[in-house]
Amino acid sequence: MAVQAAGEGDAGHSERMGVLLALASALCYGFVDFAGGLLSRRVHFAVVTFLGQCGGLLLALAAALLAPAEAVRASDVMWGALSGAGSAMAMHFLNRGVSRGAMSVVMPVSAVTGVALSVWGGVFFLGDRPTPLAWVGICVTVPALWLVSAGGSGGGGSAGARSTPVLTDGPAASLGVAAQYIALAQADPASGLWPVAVGRLAAVLLLLPATWRHTSEFRRSAGSAGRAVLIGAGAALGLILYLRAVREQMLAVAVVLASLYPAVPTVLALAVLREKVTRVQAAGLVSSAAAVILLSLG
Repeated sequence: MAVQAAGEGDAGHSERMGVLLALASALCYGFVDFAGGLLSRRVHFAVVTFLGQCGGLLLALAAALLAPAEAVRASDVMWGALSGAGSAMAMHFLNRGVSRGAMSVVMPVSAVTGVALSVWGGVFFLGDRPTPLAWVGICVTVPALWLVSAGGSGGGGSAGARSTPVLTDGPAASLGVAAQYIALAQADPASGLWPVAVGRLAAVLLLLPATWRHTSEFRRSAGSAGRAVLIGAGAALGLILYLRAVREQMLAVAVVLASLYPAVPTVLALAVLREKVTRVQAAGLVSSAAAVILLSLG
């Protein structure tokens, strides 16, 4: 009995640690996305995204060299590269959407949809079985997205101009978010942090063609370039925290908690940037928050 109780205690400690790591990942991503979104309004978003992935690659390589890794298999490299492709897609469309739309709308849409897609991926490909409460949360995302994208023109610009990033960049970024989280969770714990480093390298290579046309941006401001690199390093740190979390906690729980990151830039956008949100959009944002909560409780 004592041995069994000790085992249950260790499992409980591991799950609590997974929750804390996932929340730390969300906090890290939240501040990084806010800073990256602001920078994308001054420097071309493709350059910000590319330099960010370069910064992430540097930090991930350093972390991988310091962290113990028993063995890195070909499958771990493949999952890491696929996760990096998802990261490249997510950050490209997220920064593009933020650079031309409202930060407090685009980010929650991409996160909530990414959570739902991750849950679906777990059901059809990983054998997960969400509870009825989690299924309710998934269904809530549909009207939530409609309400957010149907908001008027509060904060300047026409309704069509403000809804365009939500209808295109937000969902596209969510596909990348889901691929990033699901793929990285498949890497064997024995591979250490090398899947994250491989993913950053894959992202850099994939983003290079889109960045090549904007090389003049690199010479505009060394300070902006340095900030983009630091932002990318912060994003890599958030991904490392998520990877550690998913090794301590169930995928569904870790993904949902890590996806709470839009709360940080959304609050900052409303408080610092004084962005205006219409009542319809506010209802959509509240519904999005409710969906995340239902998914986490399920």
